[in-house]
Amino acid sequence: MGPELIINVTFNEIRMAFLENSVPVEFFIERKNDKNMVGNIFKGRVARIVPGMDAAFVDIGLEKSAFLYVGDIMLDKAMYEEYEDADLVFPVEMNERIEGVLEEGQELIVQVSREPIGQKGTKVTSKITLPGRLLVLMPATQHIGVSRRIDQEDERKRLADMLKEICPKGFGLIARTASEGKTTDELSGDLNFLMRIWENIHEKAKCTRAPSILHQDLGLILRVIRDLHSHNLKKIVIDDESLFKKIEEFLKEFLPEEKCEAIYFNEKDPIFEAYGIEIDVAKLAQKKIWLKSGGYIVIDYTEALTVIDVNTGRYLGKKGLEDTILRTNLEAVKEIAYQIRLRNIGGIIVVDFIDMEKKESRDMVFQALMEALKRDRIKTFVYPISEIGLVQITRKRTRHNIVNMLTEACPNCDGSGYVKSRHTVCYEVLREIRSFCRNEEVDSLNVYLSPEAASFIYEEEKSSIEYIENTLKTKVNLIANPGFSIDRFQVVKA
Repeated sequence: MGPELIINVTFNEIRMAFLENSVPVEFFIERKNDKNMVGNIFKGRVARIVPGMDAAFVDIGLEKSAFLYVGDIMLDKAMYEEYEDADLVFPVEMNERIEGVLEEGQELIVQVSREPIGQKGTKVTSKITLPGRLLVLMPATQHIGVSRRIDQEDERKRLADMLKEICPKGFGLIARTASEGKTTDELSGDLNFLMRIWENIHEKAKCTRAPSILHQDLGLILRVIRDLHSHNLKKIVIDDESLFKKIEEFLKEFLPEEKCEAIYFNEKDPIFEAYGIEIDVAKLAQKKIWLKSGGYIVIDYTEALTVIDVNTGRYLGKKGLEDTILRTNLEAVKEIAYQIRLRNIGGIIVVDFIDMEKKESRDMVFQALMEALKRDRIKTFVYPISEIGLVQITRKRTRHNIVNMLTEACPNCDGSGYVKSRHTVCYEVLREIRSFCRNEEVDSLNVYLSPEAASFIYEEEKSSIEYIENTLKTKVNLIANPGFSIDRFQVVKA
């Protein structure tokens, strides 16, 4: 079964699942109110220089200014002054200070490289990239590259030579995976298309005041199709007729030579249920994932990083302890690589494998993880396993973690994953009652609290309530409120 893209449309939400061998490996969500901006190009104005961060905040017309790091700056001076060489560009060195590169009020062309995620705002770069069907055009970046997924050295050299031949002066080119086996004429056709886009952007920038948008990338659906077609995408199944027609036209115009079929799904059963995807979607928010052997992994998210813990669980093994640990870790490797890709976990990822005494075991697990992550489209780096079994992974973050899109922080625990125990709440209530009675002379008071807390106090601390009533001469009425969470209570005069 070839790779498939299954698309489900529900009013203002669109869900997409990319399947390999009938198993969902990537998941996408687009909602009407979402502002998908990655790839969009703006003419911005430097709003503020932050020397301590070697960065600037650039006004691109959003509510909050975008963040531009000094290492992401490539200035095209032809935008600001007249030069004989219109291709003259000034790359910024990594050790150069931001004050010598930009100044407040300066205008420049930037591209969104990361959407706002959590507390982090929009990130932009002036190193523009324009992806096409076969090539990626890089204005003002003199670089020739070939997709790492093309592994035949002869083909890589052939493509690199063709790119050097057709690449315009002052530009860079990357051959995408889909360019494998293509002719010079085919690559030139894609390059001409991208050059027309860039020329339009550059002309618009000359006569437009900042902040303004210069180029809007394809919407999420068409961008996903464009990016996935290099993964031998064979079939797209859509349950919405109007979207089906739009995708069919897109395939004819932009991917005419690719053997990718669009199919309209018009069955009674929901499309995600028919393909068995809904079960996998329901599991996306789970922290604990069981392995077939009986072991399990736990995924925890923090603001700065994601931690994945591996445990043997119920798996006892048939040989020694080292063999049991090794087998559990190797099984966990496959699930970890799968979950990272499926959930779109980005940033810093720390994996805590079960400690292995033998260096050969650690090397085997590390190599297995490297191999499992090769299928990921997103750029990922893995650092060698440490003596205590920790592996650090960095994965480029371009869009929201799927779990963040499907969930929101619990109003009771504020996202911590914990609520106060009944014991803790019980003694907080007793302290509050005693404090209330000492500060005010009352004959009777009402304590509103959750049914669980009320029941616990009646069963475990009834004598304490009686002691307060006798010594402080105050009647205490415990009133259970089903609408209260376990840690919420209120003490008031009756």
